[in-house]
Amino acid sequence: MLPVRLLIARRLRPVAVVAGSLAAALILAGCAGGASGATGSFSPQPNFFGNNDPNPQLPNPGIPAPSLGASPPGGSGPGTTPNSSAPSTADPAVVASKLDQPTGLVVLPDGSALVAERTTGRIYRVQADGSRPPELVQTLAGVDGSGDGGLLDLAISPSYAEDGLIYAYLTTATDNRVVHFPLAGAPSVVIGGIPRGRTGNVGRIAFDATGALLTGTGDAGNPALAADPRSLAGKVLRTDDIGKPAPDNPDPSSPVYARGLSEVDGVCVDARSGTRLAVSQDRVLELRPGADYSSATSSTATLPASLAGAGGCALGGGQLLVASATGQALAIAPIGTGNSIGNFQAAVSKKYGRLRTVVLGTDGAIWLTTRNRDGHGTPVPADDRVIRLTSVGGAGSVL
Repeated sequence: MLPVRLLIARRLRPVAVVAGSLAAALILAGCAGGASGATGSFSPQPNFFGNNDPNPQLPNPGIPAPSLGASPPGGSGPGTTPNSSAPSTADPAVVASKLDQPTGLVVLPDGSALVAERTTGRIYRVQADGSRPPELVQTLAGVDGSGDGGLLDLAISPSYAEDGLIYAYLTTATDNRVVHFPLAGAPSVVIGGIPRGRTGNVGRIAFDATGALLTGTGDAGNPALAADPRSLAGKVLRTDDIGKPAPDNPDPSSPVYARGLSEVDGVCVDARSGTRLAVSQDRVLELRPGADYSSATSSTATLPASLAGAGGCALGGGQLLVASATGQALAIAPIGTGNSIGNFQAAVSKKYGRLRTVVLGTDGAIWLTTRNRDGHGTPVPADDRVIRLTSVGGAGSVL
């Protein structure tokens, strides 16, 4: 058995609150014509328009509306929708079901989570106890979910208490980009012009312990871009919260922090130790300034074949957690001195199917999303699901 009890506190150094109108934010743009040979350069970008209709039209009508995985205790009260067809033995850890490929997830200060669907651009609020159905809070228009692109990740501003901003990494018809928005407002571009392609769009975002924004980008299906220091593709970018290069980057005038990546499946930060890791094609990488990750020898660790198909990652309590799709498990490894990573063990193995995202709440709870409706899994009627665990054990058991 592998007991895990994780408790992580956000101790991010606050960054400056965005001043003035969101539409006036300084952003990083590139030749966003959709060609895989595009490189990045500085120039203003128009705002990315969101659908702020209080009752937006939901795309992809073939997917049923999300619902609770089980009837909430106490029957039907305000804001609840009992599921009369749910069996009495329904898993209480499933806090939302029947979502369309949920990928991005961020936990809010009140303990609820925002969950983003990859192909539809929809963002839902999910309650930690599953007591209410997912609430649609935003639909981002213009999201291109073809190939491996779409609405791929969410992050919360380190200054959320003051600015109320959510950050998102997404694909459009012309580029990949980072936007930010208040829950009731339209998005503005933070970093634009990241090359897109038919493949190689997978990316993630996270704020590090200094308050800088880390943006992992794919190579847009062109490995040469990952090595090109002028391109924003195949990189880890490090900027402030409005997209300007971090002053302590290898080149203070460039957002590029590290290069040589074909895709970035996960970026995770330990706010206490400052450790910054990325996951790319089953490799775990310690993020270092100026590093080139094109060589396999640059890996800090590699997931075993039984836990392949790595997705998002999370750090806390001296542990690294990685969501595994092919392995259909949560991979957990201890982190030792010098950020050495021990052997991975499987938790909740084959219990929920293919996993895509893992996030730690400030209360130590583990949030997971499934990816059983991505065309490679065998979905059950409740898929795709959001799962919240307070602790886990090995061999697929939940303690």
